[in-house]
Formats: sequence, C-alpha cells, structure tokens
Amino acid sequence: MGILEVQGLSKAFGDLQVLSKVDLSVREGERIAIIGGSGCGKSVFLRCLNLLEVPDAGSITIGGQEITAPGADVDTIRRQMGMVFQKFHLFSHYNVLDNLCLAPTMLLGMERKEAEEKAMGLLNQVGLAAKARVLPGVLSGGQQQRIAICRSLMMDPKVLLLDEPTSALDPTMVAEVLAVIRMLAKQGLTMLIVTHEMKFAQEVSDRILFFADRGIYEQGTPKEIFEQPRRDKTIAFIRKHTFFNYEITRRSEFDLMQLQGGIWNFAEKYGIGASMAYQLQLSGEELIYEFWRGSFNDGEVVELRLDITYAQAMDRIVVEVVSGGAAYDPFIAESEDDSEGMEHMGITLLKKRAAGFSYAYKEGKNRVRVEFIENR
Repeated sequence: MGILEVQGLSKAFGDLQVLSKVDLSVREGERIAIIGGSGCGKSVFLRCLNLLEVPDAGSITIGGQEITAPGADVDTIRRQMGMVFQKFHLFSHYNVLDNLCLAPTMLLGMERKEAEEKAMGLLNQVGLAAKARVLPGVLSGGQQQRIAICRSLMMDPKVLLLDEPTSALDPTMVAEVLAVIRMLAKQGLTMLIVTHEMKFAQEVSDRILFFADRGIYEQGTPKEIFEQPRRDKTIAFIRKHTFFNYEITRRSEFDLMQLQGGIWNFAEKYGIGASMAYQLQLSGEELIYEFWRGSFNDGEVVELRLDITYAQAMDRIVVEVVSGGAAYDPFIAESEDDSEGMEHMGITLLKKRAAGFSYAYKEGKNRVRVEFIENR
C-alpha cells in the first residue's frame, strides 16, 4: 500500500461533475505533478484529499488511516498532509515566527522553544531567517509563499500538497519558490504539486498526472508525458506547438532573404532568442543547399519542405526537412573526407549545436530532423 491511496473519488458541484471515480496510489517519497487545463479538477482533487472539499463518493487513506471512513478523526488524520495554497493564507497580525509556531504548539503540544528552533532551521533553509520577526505584509509574494511552505513543514507532514504555489506570484518571484520545492524534492518528501509550470513539472517530478474528462486522463513519467504522450488530449495540451513552414519547388524561385526574414519574424513572435533565431536561419539554409547538392544535382525542379516546430512548454525547437530526389544523408556526407575539408562545414557546426539529429529515407522521401533546446 502506498503512503496515499485514493479509490473511486467523485465530486460534483450541482449538475457539474468535476471528478468521477478517480483512483491513485502514491508511493512514499514520490513526487507527482498534476497538470491540465483550467477547470479540469486539479485543485478540487487536491482539496478533496484532506477534505477541504468533501467528496461525494470514494475513499482516501493516508498513512494507513482512512480519512473518509465514518467516524474518522479527520483533524488528526489531516495533520499528516501539509497544504500550500495559491494565496499564502498567512495570519497578517502575527509575525513570521508566530505564524510558524502556532500550529505545532497548539495541535502537537510542542514547547514554544522547540517550535522556534525548528522554525528558525526551516527559515534558514529558505533564506528568510532575517525575516522571523516581521509581519507578512511587508514581505514580497515570493517570500510569503516560502514562509507558507515552512509553515506546512512545521507539522512534519507525510505528504505535502501544493496547489499552484506560483500562480499568484509576479514572474520575477516564481523562481525563488520553485527553488525551495526543488530542495524539498531532493530531501525525499512526498509531494503532489498542481502546477502550470511545465518545465518545472518535467524537472522535479517522478510522475505526471494529466487531468481531463473528470479525472486522470493519462499518467506516466515526465519523458512519457512530455515526449511520448499517447492520448489525443494529452498531445494537444503538452505539445502546444507553433509552426513555421517553407516549401520550394523550383530553384529559380527560391528567395533566401525571404526565408531568413520569415524565420526571424517567427522567432520574434514566439519569444525565441536572437542567438537561436540565427541558428535556425543557418540550419535551414545549410540543409536546403545540402539536399540541392546531394539529391537534385543541377536540376531546376526540386521538391523540398522546411518545417520549424516550437514546443513552448519545453523550449524545444525542431527543424525538419523533407526532400524528394535521390536518397542522401547529409550527416554521413559531412563525415566523409572532401578535398578541402570545408564543403560540409555548416552541417558539422549544426551537429555540434543540436541536442539531437536523425535521418531516414521513407516512401521515396529524405527526412531530416534536428532538435535544439533553446536555453542550451
């Protein structure tokens, strides 16, 4: 049995069925990211786990104790789950130290001195020991959320629930909160994190749950969900791709400046940096001329399509060229000696910059795929 077991969980608000027969088993130390579109039930699911929202059906067991059982001591069982909300919910009239010490002294019977020592240890971990005596109102949003995380940890929860912990923050403050969550992940704390930060979910989690159609629509490792999703709605959500396309049918009609300008405009539109935009321009140019030389020789008529795909969620950019003509692998040609050693220099540089590349000849077409990571 996992540290957290959910069976047949359902929840409706009037005629709106939000969750229907959701099952989940969470291993101790597992880090699970919950993603999905707005209104798909992610936050409702998290709030049901500690009965902040009371499910209509199903059972929830934490640390071997069923919180949904008739007559269960809900308050005691709930203490095994820490909750971090979107809006912090710190007591504005208590200073930071009092906010952290209140629950363990009142609910666990911890001595104030012991609670303060524990609180200061946590504040040191998140870089806020100097703020122990100030009121929450003078802190930034990112600092308040770090305090809220510390408050949850004061109760030594078996599972930490984080409900979109960065959604209420200015973008400049998101990184500091994510850094704290990464630190907790390294410490082996069991966590369920509802998040819209796709790259963060990919980096920090062991498992991804994609919510749609009133429950867990698809789940898997970050690699499976972000790189090899199987179901249509997962693919549509994860791969919010943007595209650039350019086709060439005659050499005389090819306008290199038009291609370069189109790629640059595409990059500016979607916030792709200048260095990567320049790399995409060079890649497109080099691959086009390689296939002209290797597949079509000197003929006027050519058949070539260049596609650039930007996966915004992962800052991943893929350049693909589909070319007719004779079979020709530019990567093998590049590795062969030529008289000057410079003929395929552009392909050599492309390979060094790329995160991955491949070639195939299928159904009479040359197919090249080159992948870049924008921040690499």
